[in-house]
Amino acid sequence: MSTQASPASGAAESAPSPGVPAAASDRWEKWGDRLNPLVVKEVRQGLRTRVFWVSFGLLLAACLVLSLIAYANTHDSTYTREGRSYFFSFFVCLALVHFGLIPFNAYRSLAREREDETWSLLLLTGLGPRRILRGKVASFLVQAVLYASAVGPFLLFSYFLNGIDLPTILMVLLLGGAWLVFLTLVSVCAATLADSRMGRAAVRLALVGVLVVTFFQSLTFAFVMTNERGSGFSFDRDFFLGLVTALWVLGSNGWLVFETAVSRLSLVTEDYTRHPRRALVAQVVLTFVGMMAVWWLQDWDNNILEVMGILGGLHLIFVSLFVGTDVDGLARPLRAGTRGWSLFKPGALRGFRLSVLLLLGWAAGCAVPMLVVDDASGSLRKAMSTVALALYGVLYLSVALLLGRMPRSGRFASPVSVRLLYVLAGILGAGVPPLLAVFLGLEGDDALLNLLNPVVGTLNFGKYDYSDPSGLKLPPEMLLCVALVSLLAAFAADRVLVGREKQVHEQ
Repeated sequence: MSTQASPASGAAESAPSPGVPAAASDRWEKWGDRLNPLVVKEVRQGLRTRVFWVSFGLLLAACLVLSLIAYANTHDSTYTREGRSYFFSFFVCLALVHFGLIPFNAYRSLAREREDETWSLLLLTGLGPRRILRGKVASFLVQAVLYASAVGPFLLFSYFLNGIDLPTILMVLLLGGAWLVFLTLVSVCAATLADSRMGRAAVRLALVGVLVVTFFQSLTFAFVMTNERGSGFSFDRDFFLGLVTALWVLGSNGWLVFETAVSRLSLVTEDYTRHPRRALVAQVVLTFVGMMAVWWLQDWDNNILEVMGILGGLHLIFVSLFVGTDVDGLARPLRAGTRGWSLFKPGALRGFRLSVLLLLGWAAGCAVPMLVVDDASGSLRKAMSTVALALYGVLYLSVALLLGRMPRSGRFASPVSVRLLYVLAGILGAGVPPLLAVFLGLEGDDALLNLLNPVVGTLNFGKYDYSDPSGLKLPPEMLLCVALVSLLAAFAADRVLVGREKQVHEQ
C-alpha cells in the first residue's frame, strides 16, 4: 500500500481553517513557536498541586472573612475612614503568598531539578539555561497573577471604605509587584549557588531567613506608605525620584541576579561571564548617570554623592565577592581572541581587574564632582571617605586572592574558599584593631591603629575633628598611604593570578 499523500490531501492539510485568514494563522503559529514551552508545563504542573489550591482557597477565604467584618462594622455608619486599615489587612494576605510562597516555590522548583538530576534532561530539549530559567520565573509570575486576581477586588473594595485613595493603592501594588519579581529572581539564583547536599541545606536555611525578614520589612514599608500618603496623595518631585530609584534598584539588580543564575548553569566551555559582567557594567554606568541627574536636580547637594558613593561602593564590594573570585584560566575554545583587556571573558584574572576598575572608577566619579563644586573641608572629608571605602575593597579582595591562590596547594584556591577568606579578612580587619586599641589603652577609633580598618577607617576619613583647625581627623596624606598599600596588594594579586592562569593553560 502506498503511503504517499495526494496533492489534494496535502493542500487540504496546509490550508488554513475556515474563517481564519492565512496571515492571522501564520502569526499565531509564530507566537506559538516563540512561547516558552516550559511556561505551559510549569503552570499546568503548579496548578495541579495541592499547595496551590490550599493556599488559593485560604487566601480567598481570609479576604472574604475580612470583607464581611468590614461590612458589619461600616454598614450602619454614614461615613467611615476604615479603608486604610482594611487595605493593609488584604495586602498582608497577598504578601504571604507573593513574598513567601511564590519565591520559595520557585527556589524549590529549580533546586529539585538539580537534586533529582533532571536538569540535564531539560538541557537536551535544546532550550538552553537562559530560556529554561526564563520559563521557570515566568511560570511562577503567572501563578502570582492568579493569586492577585483573587485579592484584587478586595483591595479595590477598601477604596470604597474611604481613608485611602487610588494612587496610593496603585503605588503600593506597583512596588509590591517589583519586589515580587526581584524576590523570585533571587530565589531562582539561590538554587544555583550550591552543589553539595550540605551547601543546599545552608542555602535553603539562609533563603528562608531572608524571606522572613524581608516579609516583615515589606509589610512595614506598606504600612508606612499607606499611613503617610493614605489620604491627600501628592505626587511631588521627591516622591517621584524615590519611586524611580526604587524601581531601578530592583530592576537592575534583578537583571544582574538573573544573568548570574544563567552563568552558574552554563557550561565551562561557554562564555558564561559575558552577560553578567556586561549587566554589571551597564548597571554601574546607568546608575552613575542617574545619580548625576539627581545631584543636578537637587541643586548640587554633595550629600547625595556621598550617600550614593558609599552605597554604590558597598554594592560593588559585594559583587566583587563573586566576580573577582572565579576559577583560574579559560577553557580551550575561549583562549583564542582573548587579550588582557578582555574583561568580560571568564577567569579570576579578568574578574579581579574588572572589580578593581569598577571600584576605583565609581569612587573617582563620586569624589571628583564633590571637590569641583565645593572645595571646603566638608566636601574633602566626604570625598576621602568615598575613596577610602573603594580602596579597602580592593585591599581585602587582593589579600583574599593572595592567601587563597598564592600557595601551591589548591586547598584554598577554590572560589568558595577565596570568598570565605575575603569575608574572614574583612571581619578580622574591622574587629582586631579596635580590640587591640582597648588593650593598649587607646581610643577605639584611634586613627593610626585603624588606618587599614575597612569600617572605622572609612568613618575616620569622613569624621569632623574639632581639635584640628582644618576639621580633618585624617589628612589626605594618610589616604595616599592606604592607596599605596591597596595598589601594591592589587599588583601582587594580579601577578599571582597571571602565573596561575599560565600554569593552568600549560597543563
